[in-house]
Amino acid sequence: MLKHLHIENYALIRHLDIDFESGFSVMTGETGAGKTIILGALALMLGARADSKAISDGEERCIIEATFDDRIIRRELYSNGKSRSFVDDGLVTLQELKALSNRLIDIHSQHANLLIENADFQLDIIDAIARNEQQQAAYAAQYEKYTAAAEELQRLQSLAKKSRQDADYIQYRYKLLDEAALQDGELETLEAEQYQLSHAEEIRTALQTAIETLNGEQGSALDALRACRLDEAAPALQERLDSARIELQDIAEEAERMLHRVELDPERLAWTEERISQLEELIRKFNAENISELIAMRDELAEQVNRLDSFDFDIEQAEKQLAAERTALQQAAAVLTNSRQAVLSPICQRLISGLQQLGVAHAKVELPLHPTPDFTPRGCDEVELLFAANLNQSLRAVSEVASGGEISRLMLCVKALIASTKGLPTIIFDEIDTGVSGEIATQMATIMRQMAQHRQIIAITHLPQIAAQGEHHYKVYKADTQTHTETHICRLSDQERITEVATMLSGRTPSPEAIANAKQLLCSH
Repeated sequence: MLKHLHIENYALIRHLDIDFESGFSVMTGETGAGKTIILGALALMLGARADSKAISDGEERCIIEATFDDRIIRRELYSNGKSRSFVDDGLVTLQELKALSNRLIDIHSQHANLLIENADFQLDIIDAIARNEQQQAAYAAQYEKYTAAAEELQRLQSLAKKSRQDADYIQYRYKLLDEAALQDGELETLEAEQYQLSHAEEIRTALQTAIETLNGEQGSALDALRACRLDEAAPALQERLDSARIELQDIAEEAERMLHRVELDPERLAWTEERISQLEELIRKFNAENISELIAMRDELAEQVNRLDSFDFDIEQAEKQLAAERTALQQAAAVLTNSRQAVLSPICQRLISGLQQLGVAHAKVELPLHPTPDFTPRGCDEVELLFAANLNQSLRAVSEVASGGEISRLMLCVKALIASTKGLPTIIFDEIDTGVSGEIATQMATIMRQMAQHRQIIAITHLPQIAAQGEHHYKVYKADTQTHTETHICRLSDQERITEVATMLSGRTPSPEAIANAKQLLCSH
């Protein structure tokens, strides 16, 4: 229940604080007094789109704060266009705010009457009365699986089509790399070998020279080291000489082995150079950095080639999966449809009863449920509210035959029907009485008063018949200061209510007869 509303610097409202009561409250005021402004501020607090133009002239921010039974919601709007939302002083996202506010309050604006013509809203009515949240959730979950399976099948089919179109090119590229027998690090190894083969004579000469110098038959370095003995004079130096001799001996032996390996092999050199050229050509052709990248490309192409053969199997499996998900979705849709079918007759009967109470004596209402051509996110049902207000009038779409006053009455009946099941603690009606007057207005007020036995109802109205039935009466008015005009709201006393209702009956200065009529209206409830 909405208990308190605080507004600062919103349009014509500089500062407003008002307490609200449970039960049936009415809000009145002259056209332009600011009722719509208050409603706009409340909608902003509940998550409506923010517009910095709504901030009062000369102010940097506006604040709207509403206190409910167990929640305090606040929205702050700044002149730079930014806004912040709070629940119990904790910062929340706009989505979180909307999710919470939808469970706390329902604002039925004047434009909301047009919803009665909307097929989705008509389905909402059925679902609200059917209380089929579980069936809707089960269908939605299965619908998600079904759409995912359909998307996977489509993906495979598109990929298969493209792959088959590219099959020759893929297989050609794969064959080039596969036949190349690539080995990681091969190019570096070949380049080293190619250097040795192309410089074999120079390498052999250098090795031979080193061997002769180190271990030749005449005056070699090793012979000189062997002849040098410092055991007694300098044992430490002798030890180092021995180490050097051993190392040089090892170098000489390794050089001997290398000399035997280095050969003049023109055929091997030619093959090495050809292989290097082949690998470098592949690197350029495939725009790779090295052999490792070529190997990765080869492996990826191999997967694509293998996939060409497996697409038919994958598609067949995907088709089976889609068929299974479709069967499960059909079952979930049937359960959802049955839940809706079960409440169609009671809904129509209650709407007809409500309309008759509101003066549409010969009202007829039907809600035929038809299957949709395909699955939709909400099931396989489409509905069109059919209406007739007069004898011998055929049922037709409500948008085609209902007058503005009839739509207002029908919408009130719908709201009363939904309120009995949805459990919203607060409903605000913004001039739902459009197009009606007299006794019909009285009956509309009676319905709202009945609704208020289980929830808070606030009705913004221009009709005295409705204003008189409110348990609590609030008046919206404008007042001028030296610099600007401000909107205010106040709760009327019993005497003030008489004057307000009389003014609504007869004009700005109510006559004695109007005051007497107002007293009679107020006393009759």
